[in-house]
Formats: sequence, C-alpha cells, structure tokens
Amino acid sequence: MHRTTDDDRTLPPALADLARTEIDYADGEGIDFEPYDAFDPAEETTDWLRRWTGNPEADGDAYRVFGQDGTGGLAALWRVRPGRPLTEQPVVFMGSEGECGVVAGSLSDFLWMLADGCGPFEAVTYGAPESRPDTTLTALAERHATTDRRPARDILAGARAEFPTFAEDIAALCR
Repeated sequence: MHRTTDDDRTLPPALADLARTEIDYADGEGIDFEPYDAFDPAEETTDWLRRWTGNPEADGDAYRVFGQDGTGGLAALWRVRPGRPLTEQPVVFMGSEGECGVVAGSLSDFLWMLADGCGPFEAVTYGAPESRPDTTLTALAERHATTDRRPARDILAGARAEFPTFAEDIAALCR
C-alpha cells in the first residue's frame, strides 16, 4: 500500500483554524458540519471507504477526511490533482445514506461556501440553499482564502462542472 508523507497528513492552516471555530447548527437551520482537529489516519480512511462502497479492495489514499455531519457523513479533500498542494484539491462529501458529491473545487472555495452558510451535507443534499452569511466563517475565509468570494451555489456549480463524474465513479466502486 502506498504511504503518504507526514506533511500530507498535516492539516493546512485553514483547516486547523476551522477546527477551532464553532459552527452554528441553529436548530437545523445552520450548517451541519463538525470539523476535525486532525485528518483521519490512512487506515481509518481506507476502512471507511471500503465500508461505504462495500468494496474490500477500495483504497482511501486519495482522500483526507477532515470533518463530518451529525449523521456521520464525511467531508474530505480529494487528492485528484497530481503535484498540487492539499489546499488546491477539491472537497467532497460522502453521506451516511449514500449521498455523494464534489462540493467545492478547492479548500478556499470550501471556506467561502461555509461563509455563505452552506456546509458539505447541505450542498450535496439540497444543492446549496439560499445564502445565509455567517460572520465568524466569513472572517475565517477572509484570513485564509486565496480565491474570490462567491455564493455557495456558484461554488457548487463550478465544482460539479469540473468533476461531473465523481458520484458515478464512486458508485462504480460499490459492490
């Protein structure tokens, strides 16, 4: 099995900052997302992907899991762009009930999505509902983002256009 470097398993500063930030669920009207203070270990990620797909040969090496929703659905950086840093990789979500999709084209775009009041679960399940800007998450995005601020629905549309077969590719892994 291919092993990654320790550096590739270290949270980028933006995710470390996000892990220290309280995200308001607002009784079901906010963002259903709990960021982690570390990436899941490689073995746990592979075990999760094997369970999620029912495929004992699935390899989780392309994913860096960094958070979850309240039901256990996981958000991850998807290492699909060779030679590019983790911050330039897309963010994906795989829910506990089979929901699956690309939610942002980069970590910066993901930060702007959160700032607009939309988490990975909401993006995949509801398609980035109306904008509900969050001042705390906007400040975090302003500190770390390298992309321009855009509404969550535009970020989601761009990510889906760039990676249109992600959900089908994951479905093809399922047994």
